[in-house]
Amino acid sequence: MQKIAVYDMDRTITRSGTYTPFLLHMVFARAPWRLIMLPLLPLGFLAYGLKLIGRKGLKTFNQRLLLGSKPSVHDLQPHIEKFADRVMRTNSYRRAIDQIELDRKDGRRLILATASYELYVRAIAQRLGFDDVLATQLTVDPQGRVLPKIIGENCYDTAKLDRIKTLLKEQGLARDRLNIRAYSDHVSDAPMMEFADEAIATTPSPKMRALAQKRGWEIVDWS
Repeated sequence: MQKIAVYDMDRTITRSGTYTPFLLHMVFARAPWRLIMLPLLPLGFLAYGLKLIGRKGLKTFNQRLLLGSKPSVHDLQPHIEKFADRVMRTNSYRRAIDQIELDRKDGRRLILATASYELYVRAIAQRLGFDDVLATQLTVDPQGRVLPKIIGENCYDTAKLDRIKTLLKEQGLARDRLNIRAYSDHVSDAPMMEFADEAIATTPSPKMRALAQKRGWEIVDWS
C-alpha cells in the first residue's frame, strides 16, 4: 500500500491567494508602466460575473494586462524565484509546512495540486519538497515565450481530480493499492476530498467547514 498526500496550495499552504500577487510582483519587477492597466481589471471581473467568460478566460485576461502577451520564460524566471522566496517568507502557514514534513517522513509521496499557474507554482513546490506538481498550465511557444492561453482546463474542481487520476494512471498506481490523504481549505476541492481515503479541511472557508462537518472530515486550523 503506497501512501500519498495531496495538498491544495492557495489558502491551504499559503495564507492568501498567490495569483494576483504574482501578477503584481511581475508588474513592479518588470514593467511598472503596466500599472496604468489596473483600471481595466474590473472589466474582466464584470464579464466573469455576467458569465460571459469563465475562470479560465478571467485568468488569461488579467495575465494579458499585467504580464503581457509574450514574455520570455528565461526573463521571467529570476522574478519567479524571488516571488517564491517571498511566498515562503511572508505568505505561508508554518503548521502547513510542518505537516508536509510529517507526511514526507511518513513515506507519503507529496503532490501539490492547485489552480494557480504552474509557471510559478513549481518554484514554490521545489522549496517545499513536493514530488509532483499539478497546476494550471500556460502555453509556451517554440521561442520560449509565455502566451495568455491555458492548456486544457483550469486545474480546479473536477478538472483537478481528473489531473490527479491521470497522474496516478501515468505512474502505474492502482487506486485500490493507495492510501490518499488530501488537504484543502475550499469547497471547490470537494471532488478531490471525496476521492481521498482521508480528507482534512485546513483553516476552511465557511462552506468547506459545513461540508467537512457533514462528511465527518477532520478539521484543522493552521492560522
